[in-house]
Amino acid sequence: MKTTRRAFVKGASFAVAGSALAQRRNASRLPIAFSTLGCPQWKLHKILDFAEQHGFAAIELRGLEGNLDLPSHPALSGKNIAQTKRDIASHGLRIACVSSSTSVGESDPAKRAHELDDARRFIDLAAGLDAPYVRVFGRSDDSEQPVAPTEEMMSQVAVGLGELGNYAGKRNVTVLMESHDDFTSSTTLGDVLQRAKSDHVGLLWDAFHTFTGSNEAPELTVSKLGRWIHHTHLKDAIGSGLERKYVLTGRGNIPIKRQIESLHSSGYNGFYCFEWEKVWHPDLEDPEIAFADYARVVGGYLRELGAG
Repeated sequence: MKTTRRAFVKGASFAVAGSALAQRRNASRLPIAFSTLGCPQWKLHKILDFAEQHGFAAIELRGLEGNLDLPSHPALSGKNIAQTKRDIASHGLRIACVSSSTSVGESDPAKRAHELDDARRFIDLAAGLDAPYVRVFGRSDDSEQPVAPTEEMMSQVAVGLGELGNYAGKRNVTVLMESHDDFTSSTTLGDVLQRAKSDHVGLLWDAFHTFTGSNEAPELTVSKLGRWIHHTHLKDAIGSGLERKYVLTGRGNIPIKRQIESLHSSGYNGFYCFEWEKVWHPDLEDPEIAFADYARVVGGYLRELGAG
C-alpha cells in the first residue's frame, strides 16, 4: 500500500506526541528505578508493565531472562531495538543505565583487550537505546575479601576508564565505575576517577559497599565523591561481615534513608535504583514483593524530602 505524504506527516506527528506524553508521564513520577538483576525470569513486557504500574520512572538493564550478555538478547538486537525503545517510551519509562560485567583493571593484555572490547559493545547498545550510562567494574578478582588496590591496578583502571570514556563520549554515553570489590574507599575512587581524565567517566555509587566495605558514613562518601555520582544502587541487609543477609528495604542495618538524604542534599538528579540480587541469591523474596516494597518505602523517604 502506498503511503501518502499526508499519512506520513500524520504518523510522524502521532509519534512525536506520544514521545512527549511519555516524557510528561515520566516527569510526574518519583526518581526510583530497579535493576533487572532482581527479576531474572521476567520477560521485557512484564518488566515494563510492573515498573509502570508501581510508579517507577526507570529501569536499569542488567540481564534479560537470565542472559547477562545484553547485546546478544533478541529484544536488544539491531532489528528489534527500535520497537523496544517504543515499548519503553510507551510505558513512560527510561533506561537509567546499561550494566556490563567488564573489569577495566585486567592486567593480562589479551584478557584486557577482550574486556574493553566487551565494554564497547555495551556502550554501543546504550547509545542505541538512548541510555546515558554504562556500568563497569574496577577489577576482575572474584575473591570475597577486598584488598587495597596496588598502584599498578590503580593505573590500569584509570587508563581503561579513560579509553572507554573517550569511546563513549562520541556516542553521548558516560562510563560509570561502580564502587565495588577493592574500590569502595572514597579516597581510592576519587583518585582513580581523577586520573581517568575524561568528562565521560563517572561513578555508580553502590552505597551498600562503601558502607560495609570501607565503613564510610554516607555523608562522607557523598561529600568526597558527589561530583562524580551519576547513578546509585541501594539495598538493605542484616548482620555483619560475610554473614550479612539481604532483607527488604528499611528492615536492615544499612542507613538507606541517610544515603538518600545525602544524595538529595548534594543536588543529585539521578535515579535511586534498587539492586535486588536475585540472580546471585535465588532464595531472596520474589521481585513482585521486593520491588513493590522498595517503591513504597523509598517513595516515602523521597516524599518527605519533597522530591515528589
